[in-house]
Order: sequence, then C-alpha cells, then structure tokens
Amino acid sequence: MVRTGLRALVGLLLLLGLVAGCTAGGTTPAGTDDDRSVRRVVADWSAAQLARDEARYLSLDRRPEARAAYGNLAQVPLAAWEYGVLGVKREGNRAFVAAELRYRLAGYDSVAVTSPRELELAKRDGRWSVVSDRPGAGAHPQLWDQGPVTAVRGARSLVLGVGQGRGTLEGVAETADRAVPEVTSAWPGKWPERVVVQVPSSLDAMAALLGSPAGSYGGMAAVTTSPGDRVTVNPGAYGQLGELGRQVVLTHETAHVATRGATTSHTPLWLSEGFADWVAYRDTGRTPAQVAPALARAVRAGTAPTQLPEAGEFSFAGDSERLARAYESAWLANRMIEQHWGRDKLIAFYEAAATSPQSAFANVLGTDQQAFTADWREYMQEQLGGGGSGDGDEDDD
Repeated sequence: MVRTGLRALVGLLLLLGLVAGCTAGGTTPAGTDDDRSVRRVVADWSAAQLARDEARYLSLDRRPEARAAYGNLAQVPLAAWEYGVLGVKREGNRAFVAAELRYRLAGYDSVAVTSPRELELAKRDGRWSVVSDRPGAGAHPQLWDQGPVTAVRGARSLVLGVGQGRGTLEGVAETADRAVPEVTSAWPGKWPERVVVQVPSSLDAMAALLGSPAGSYGGMAAVTTSPGDRVTVNPGAYGQLGELGRQVVLTHETAHVATRGATTSHTPLWLSEGFADWVAYRDTGRTPAQVAPALARAVRAGTAPTQLPEAGEFSFAGDSERLARAYESAWLANRMIEQHWGRDKLIAFYEAAATSPQSAFANVLGTDQQAFTADWREYMQEQLGGGGSGDGDEDDD
C-alpha cells in the first residue's frame, strides 16, 4: 500500500501559516542581535547533531530529555541534518521558531527529506538555548522522536527500528535484500535499487508516524510513504506472517519505491496496487486461487465484481473481505495484461497511465476500458471459476 505526500503538503501549508504569523507583530527583525543569535543557535545545534559533537549539542539544548534525544540518533547514518529557520517570533526571553528539518540518510537519500518542526528557545544569562522541539502543525513525528533507533544495514537495505530486537531487524533486512533484485528484474525503469524500512515498536507507534488513527492500519503489514519512500512496517501484522507472506509484503512495498517516478495522481490504484502485487507474486509459484482466495469465493458464489476496483475500495478502514477482493482483482488485471499483451506492454501501460489511463488503453493495449473490463471479467471466470482449492492456503499470505 502506498500513500501520497498529501498530508505533508497540508502540513507545509499549515507551517506557512505559522511563518506568516511570525512575520507579523512580535517578530524580531532579521537584523537584530536576538534574531541573529536565535538563528545561530539553531544552526549550531543542528550542526552538532550531524557532527556527533555531544558536548556542543548539550550546551545548546536545555531540555530534560536532551541527552536521550541526542542518543536516539546515534546509530542513524546521517549525510545531512539541518533545521532551516523559516520564521522567528520573540516574546521577551522566549523565541518561537518555525523550522523545517532537512536530512539525508547516507547512501540512501539522494535529496533531502523534509519535515516541519516547531522550536522554542529561551534566553538565560544572555544566552539562547533550545527548550522544546516538536513536529510542526499538521506534521507527524519522526522515528527517532519515539526512542533510540537501532540501525541494521543490509546489502541493499537500511532497516531502522525502535523497540525491536536486533535479530528481528536483521530478519527484515534479509527479506528486503531479496525484494530489491526481484523488483529490479520486473521493473526496467531507473531506480536506486535500495530501500529504507522503518520498524516502530507497535501499531500505535506506526499510526503516529503516518499521522492517522491506528484503526486505519490494523490489517496492514506495511505501507510506503513519500517523501523519502520509506517503507513502514506494522510489527504486529508483519510478525504474524509466514516467510512467504513477509517476502510478498516487502517486495510489494519495494515495487512502490521503484515505480514512484512513474506514478502520478492519474495512475489508478487498481494499476499501482495490482502491479506491486504482480511483482511480489510472479515468482512464487502460487496459483490464481491461492493468490486470490477472496475473489475466488466471490466468483464461485456468483458475486464476482463487474468493474475494476475504485480507489475507495482500497481503504483499510472498511470490510476486510471487500478490501481483499479489491487487491486481488487489481492483481488479476495486471496479470492478465502481462499474459495477454506481455511484460513490456504492462510496463508501457503503467508508464502511459501516469498521464492518461484512457489514452493508455488505446495507445498501448489497442482497446478501451469497457472492452478491457469485459476481458478481465472473462479472465476472472477462467482463472477462478473452476472450484479451485486456494482457500486453504490463506495463512501464509
């Protein structure tokens, strides 16, 4: 499952509102000594974290949790770390700073990942120091806000966990390492061929990182988010999966990372989610009835869907059987394209749909959506209507 950067955009708009407030009454002019001092402290404090200069960091941070906050990042491989000041509002010996955290993980991020932050500084004995650091309005916490991060480097992956044993994280790294070449063999487009995986301590912690209620992710083993293309694992759901299920989940999410550059708001969810499942299942040897048990049940009961799944059907807050049918229907549609038109056409269709799905049907597949849907319904009956025995294999996925 992949989420867009919409929440990040909302957070940025809210942050800009805060900045606007900082440039109205009560703001220190950019040239005053206090303004320059506040900005310099924030810059030095950021630089101390990047340089791993604990003494300097603690001299600029008077929070009770300062030492713990510094240590939370000890294992995180940082290539860049900066709190960019967007606005300062001063009230006496207090300064309220709208900032943007910009960081890069060494060896993984080619561009900075950004996150709105709100800082508070206090002046004592003529010196400014940090007394509060929290997510900005509309933003959500980072993994290291939740505790000390354990980092495990795989051959093609970086796994960051909080509240997880190192052995658990090493297992995730091994699975992610296998996912990367599987995705590369299926997707010919250029991508970094590496993946960052976050493993928080619990479902609630995962929900906090993603900025949504825990109920939205209860049945989800992992999700990919932008910016930064982070795969975030739900430790409870992921831990209940067998080896095949874990591999399918991380290969699916890694496929989203690989196809990010070719995915837009025009790309139908049945195509993006179904393609990721097609990549994840294509070399598993699983039959259609084993991959799509919920859809097979609907076909045998005479209640098979008649239309390709719409975006709302992929919501994790709804009925689990309906959700399973949506994903399985999407997978089957992508599988049909690959079988009837070939892998190259499937890739070309995915790329063309980023501009116009309707044009992609005509220009790439030589059909239209209505005819394609009719073919998909017939294909569904062919693949799942023979009383297949996939129901007993649901436990591994």
